[in-house]
Amino acid sequence: MSIQTLAEQGKIDSQSSAVPSSTFEQDSFNQYVMSTYARFPLALERGQGCRVWDTEGREYLDFVAGIATCTLGHAHPALVETITRQIQKLHHVSNLYYIPEQGELAKWLVQHSCADRAFFCNSGAEANEAAIKLARKYAHTVLEIDKPIILTANASFHGRTLATVTATGQPKYQKNFEPLVPGFQHVPYNDIGALEAAIGELDEGDYRVAAILLEPLQGEGGVRPGEIAYFEKVRQICNDIGILLIFDEVQVGMGRSGKLWGYEHLGVEPDIFTSAKGLGGGIPMGAMMSKSFCDVFQPGDHASTFGGNPFASAVALTVCQTLERENLLQNVEARGEQLRVGLQAIATKYSHQIAEVRGWGLINGMELQADTQITAADVVNAAMDEGLLLVPAGPKVVRFVPPLIVTEAEVDVALQAVEKVMKVRS
Repeated sequence: MSIQTLAEQGKIDSQSSAVPSSTFEQDSFNQYVMSTYARFPLALERGQGCRVWDTEGREYLDFVAGIATCTLGHAHPALVETITRQIQKLHHVSNLYYIPEQGELAKWLVQHSCADRAFFCNSGAEANEAAIKLARKYAHTVLEIDKPIILTANASFHGRTLATVTATGQPKYQKNFEPLVPGFQHVPYNDIGALEAAIGELDEGDYRVAAILLEPLQGEGGVRPGEIAYFEKVRQICNDIGILLIFDEVQVGMGRSGKLWGYEHLGVEPDIFTSAKGLGGGIPMGAMMSKSFCDVFQPGDHASTFGGNPFASAVALTVCQTLERENLLQNVEARGEQLRVGLQAIATKYSHQIAEVRGWGLINGMELQADTQITAADVVNAAMDEGLLLVPAGPKVVRFVPPLIVTEAEVDVALQAVEKVMKVRS
């Protein structure tokens, strides 16, 4: 079933597919915008639900969602209403004053998580920076560690700032940005022996481990879920030696995993965790949340000019409330299972090209065989030609992260497109 067929059957509003309203000039764009992205040859102009249209009027099914960000898809009525109302009321003041919308958002997040307090910023990198600073202050003022180390995992991704790119366990993101920020060491993911060895070695020197920073599921690292036994042991280690456990939930949190937070899949609670991406549904918003015992920040320790302003907070609260009101976690679980079953069937059929399908909820990865000539970018480009937008998660993993409102029919369309792409390349 094609996207056009869905429209003809009335399952998608075909009236929203209008002719392009503007002409895009790629050469002009490249002249004035820095080349920090290897962009696909596509200029998107508008969206509705799980669909987007390019400047030529062509329609695509969006299984990228701004890289796991557009929780409610595009132009969701609840977001349109909140954005319209709030921009007419008050969009920005300053954290020099109380912001009621921010307080309501913090209350919702605390009541729906293991956290006691929240700090707001604008992105995942900023949220992770805040977590790193909080952990370092806790190390100095509570643990009395002069040279704290934060352990992170190989293949992790925590952001592009100097501290978060140092925390990121992927050398390709660090190249040419040395000297990096001291105070980080990387260990293999899901390997408790390597973690224990690193702690033992560090504690014999001048440095001491103050915190462990992990993703419950590694997103950019290839959509690799954490193992329950590993995370249970990590939590026990942190309890035993009194150090902090930090979870980066920037990509996997806010319902994308089928549960509100990724840590719920692992049966353990972090002391600090971060959120962004899906929190604002596409509006820049980040949050660092912690339990009260490690909330050692005082006025002047950390800040964000735009963080938690009335506009972003109102939008994020609407995203949170809509997740509840529309029972979207149930949809994420059902559509995620449908997607994985479908992808696994394709993987079985084309096992010489596809090694594995894995993920939680609506964050899923299809890993290509190491010895195949096909790359993730090849699959993404071919899927684009079929009207499906996907995103790589490394050179050999194709990532599927549609809006959480995706329908059964839309998942079927996506699977048919992937089947066609793999058949052509078999």
